[in-house]
Amino acid sequence: MNIELVALDMAGTTVADDGLVESAFTAAIGAAGVSEEDSRFPEMLSYVRETMGQSKIVVFRALLNGDEDLAQRANAEFQRAYEELIENGHCAPIPGTEPTIRKLRAAGVRVALTTGFAPRTQDAILTALGWHDLADFVLAPGAEVRGRPFPDLVLTAALRVGVSDVRAIAVAGDTPADIRTGLAAGVSVAAGVLTGAGTREQLAEAGATHVLDSVADLPEILA
Repeated sequence: MNIELVALDMAGTTVADDGLVESAFTAAIGAAGVSEEDSRFPEMLSYVRETMGQSKIVVFRALLNGDEDLAQRANAEFQRAYEELIENGHCAPIPGTEPTIRKLRAAGVRVALTTGFAPRTQDAILTALGWHDLADFVLAPGAEVRGRPFPDLVLTAALRVGVSDVRAIAVAGDTPADIRTGLAAGVSVAAGVLTGAGTREQLAEAGATHVLDSVADLPEILA
């Protein structure tokens, strides 16, 4: 089946992370009263690593035992800290990303950039990279769109494009959550990439149909 839509993750897949998520998390959880010296911090950091790719507010709710006020405080600080890092120049594309997206679009494939970050943070990344016109559209979790590992981001993109069949969708991401999202949406290609948080073993265990060195290898397998 010809691929009509490719949904690409951002941090770790198309955008280099370089520890930005963990740095922002440290500031965020500190705002919720948990310092790096706190005995809970190592376990919390481990959970953040395990849940890379998921909606950050959901992660903070889990870490803070459902305390919504603390979770919102932590999430707001995460956004602030991450955006500050971006503004200070800590934001770069994964090599090969831009030509890969242009190649896909030139072949008639629609491309969506998706993320577990809040829309405001996603917009800050797009602005820093000059990517507002790179993809067909962008998506982030919101009031009516659940984040990963739910299929909402992929299915919302499919509805916007009007794909003929969910099997005409390919997903690529660097975390098990990306893979599970694609599989939950019924896509035919759920490719893991090794430029971010996930290992080859973790991505394969999550059910990846392919494990690639980078997103630059995606057009070849779609062809």
